[in-house]
Amino acid sequence: MDIAIIGGGAAATALLDALAAWPPGTGTVTVFEPSRHLWRGRPYAPDLESVLVNAPPAIMSIRSGDRDHYGAWLGTRGAAHMDERFGKPLVPRALYGEYLEQTAEKALARLRECGWRVSVVSRRVVGVTRARSLTVHTDDGREHPADQVVLCVGGGRPHDHYGLKDAPGFVGDPYPLARTLTTIPPEADVAVIGSGLTAVDVAVSLAARGHTGRISMVSRTGMLPYVWQRPLDHRPRHVTADHVKALPDVTLDALVELLRTELAEAGEDFDELIADIRTAPSEDPVHRLRRQIALIDAPEIGRRVLQETAHSVGPIAWRRLNERDKDRLRAGFRVATGLASPMVPVNAVRLLELLDSGQLDIVRGVTGIEHADNRFRVHARDTARSAARVVNAVNPPPHALPQDASALVGSLVEGGMAARHPAGGVVASDPRVHIVGDLAGDGSFITSGIPGVAAQAAAAAHRIA
Repeated sequence: MDIAIIGGGAAATALLDALAAWPPGTGTVTVFEPSRHLWRGRPYAPDLESVLVNAPPAIMSIRSGDRDHYGAWLGTRGAAHMDERFGKPLVPRALYGEYLEQTAEKALARLRECGWRVSVVSRRVVGVTRARSLTVHTDDGREHPADQVVLCVGGGRPHDHYGLKDAPGFVGDPYPLARTLTTIPPEADVAVIGSGLTAVDVAVSLAARGHTGRISMVSRTGMLPYVWQRPLDHRPRHVTADHVKALPDVTLDALVELLRTELAEAGEDFDELIADIRTAPSEDPVHRLRRQIALIDAPEIGRRVLQETAHSVGPIAWRRLNERDKDRLRAGFRVATGLASPMVPVNAVRLLELLDSGQLDIVRGVTGIEHADNRFRVHARDTARSAARVVNAVNPPPHALPQDASALVGSLVEGGMAARHPAGGVVASDPRVHIVGDLAGDGSFITSGIPGVAAQAAAAAHRIA
């Protein structure tokens, strides 16, 4: 069997780790990845120390079903990166990238020991065609035969909503911050488009570099992500994959009942949790951030269960929900993503310090941004703001297609091997083609965390087997 893995980031690492658990066999495994940051992908490439992994070790394991895999690798190194408010180590993303690199290399070595011929091709894939078998085409004109093809191409890039692409002083894609933030004078007033996790990274990292100018987060909602609470020993007993699979009809109401039962068993009120979540769009973001920080050590399990199961159980439930229920969830997209992917306490506390000092502010209700006379003018409902630099920290939409993969996906669609999904992304229509990551169009609108990517990779490995 000849297996082609297109992409060499976290998804490919998870897939290789799952394939390495196979018994001995014969065939080839070929990974196609042009980036020099092999196995790290864009999120975990070398960057500033202030750019942190945004989740506790227990949900960052790249091995599906083994929550301790990453923690065991981290070992005593975690002590140097302990978030005291969180009670867990939160390491720079570059260090997590080392974990991915070493996991992938061990998987490759294991596959070789089991008789597989393994190679990495440092070229970009521009298409896949099929006759009796599949053929992978790279940008150097070469052809590579394959029996199975797995797309692990990662996510899209931020959209330029205000048409600022060619404006001097505009940063269209902030990562790596080690490169982009060095172009910003420390005294410059900076407008950061967005108020999600990327915007938090930018603001905190500017401050870490000694920035003295004003920083403004400018967005339509101004809604900040939730803040991670200190992990508890509680593991969900009712909101589990097994219980979801056992439901005769997976509906949003049925999922709510599982959560209601989970909370009732812990002596908590589901309706109170939902009422609090519903205030998120209207509550003052600074007041809300202060309140979230005060709740880091709160004993209630409700939000913790939602955050854990959004990534572990959510993808399983999503594929079984009807379109009406999916639309109900999509209507709360901004709140759901902020809840499922909170900011880490150390960043939340630093953000509040910047807000209290007056160096940082949040501008809501933004209607437009224009560039004139070497300045940017931010227009909002109740105010206007001027800035010398603008950093685009808008997260890509769900299932966004990476620009470098557009020709590849076009060839799969034109060849009848995949189809574009109405909600974005693509779905495979040939059993020899598999998709791992946010490009999978039948996945949830919540960006895949490491647990979801690892589960998808394990499922793809099982189908190939």
